[in-house]
Amino acid sequence: MRIRTFFALRLAEPVVRQLADQADDLCANDRNLEVDWVDSDHYHLTLCFIGDTALDTVDQLEALAKEHLCSETSFQICLDRIEYYPINPELSLIAALPPENEHLENFQKKVASVVEAAGVKSDPADFRPHITLGKLPRKNKFQPPESWPSLDLYSLADSVVLFQSKQGEHGSVYTPLFEVDLQDLS
Repeated sequence: MRIRTFFALRLAEPVVRQLADQADDLCANDRNLEVDWVDSDHYHLTLCFIGDTALDTVDQLEALAKEHLCSETSFQICLDRIEYYPINPELSLIAALPPENEHLENFQKKVASVVEAAGVKSDPADFRPHITLGKLPRKNKFQPPESWPSLDLYSLADSVVLFQSKQGEHGSVYTPLFEVDLQDLS
């Protein structure tokens, strides 16, 4: 049996609420109702999309993640903007994005190395950590705002989670499979 999986960071509740408010404001631009808006309960910062994963590989990912990531120190994530983010020829996102951040980039590379050590091909090099607020077809009639919202939000990254993604009746359903705590920032 294979399941769809990805690694992500959880977000602080105040950040989730503020992102939900921004997404609500952007709904006015979705005049043709093309955007599948993500429920704010499912907001997370995606680090590495793995895709179809065998169950025994999940066990291997857990062991490797605990071995290689548990000594990492927690760190602050800044989110500075929301924008349209085309991710492949069929799909685009409306996503909250962090600015370039060396600590986040290094952590993402370590997560990708865990995935590769488990024998799984990871994301293309142009993958950017992001928070999906909405999904829509690449060819769409979404009216972008005159200016995309600027953000100044911070959330502590204190654990990394492997999620399972299943298509549900009202969008994707994310189930945590395991979580690796990071070392305290202090």
